Amino acid sequence: MTQPPTSPHPGQRALADAVREVEHHVAAAGWDAPVRVFALVRTQSALATEPGLADQLAPDVLAAATTDPWHLTSVEQEGLPSAPDLETLLAGLSWPDAVDGVAVSVERVVLPPAAEADMPQDPDAALRYLLEHPDRADVRLAVGVLRDGPSWCAVRSREHDADDQVGQGPDLVPGLVTALRSTLD
Repeated sequence: MTQPPTSPHPGQRALADAVREVEHHVAAAGWDAPVRVFALVRTQSALATEPGLADQLAPDVLAAATTDPWHLTSVEQEGLPSAPDLETLLAGLSWPDAVDGVAVSVERVVLPPAAEADMPQDPDAALRYLLEHPDRADVRLAVGVLRDGPSWCAVRSREHDADDQVGQGPDLVPGLVTALRSTLD
């Protein structure tokens, strides 16, 4: 007997939309940007708690929130604590129950697997190797998770820097998904 397919989480589409919006927002500022972190809140709940928020949202956002109870609003977090790396920053974050999810945008340099095999073990030499390698690729990752389940990732390369060239899917960056999910525990 086969199991019926499980239906997607009702917030999956809203999360995908929110991560795309975060990625486009960050992309508008250009490359070589710092890590940016966003709280994701259900727009209807935020409006019920803070009615003045309606004055700050575009009419199309308000209309979408009216028809979709899972519509999400991203709230960029200012004044993040200083941290030596992304892992340390995320390990120090926690969110109140009113936050339904979290998203992060970060830039990385990646190499093809064959080139990674030749990377030096010394951290300084590895960094030089990475930055000078002819096959390196600069990418921007935008990853979001909801407190109760789904994740969504968007990946843009500097070489193909166009809105219609952004790769997307629920688990493209599993390590970052796991790290973000831990901030919601």
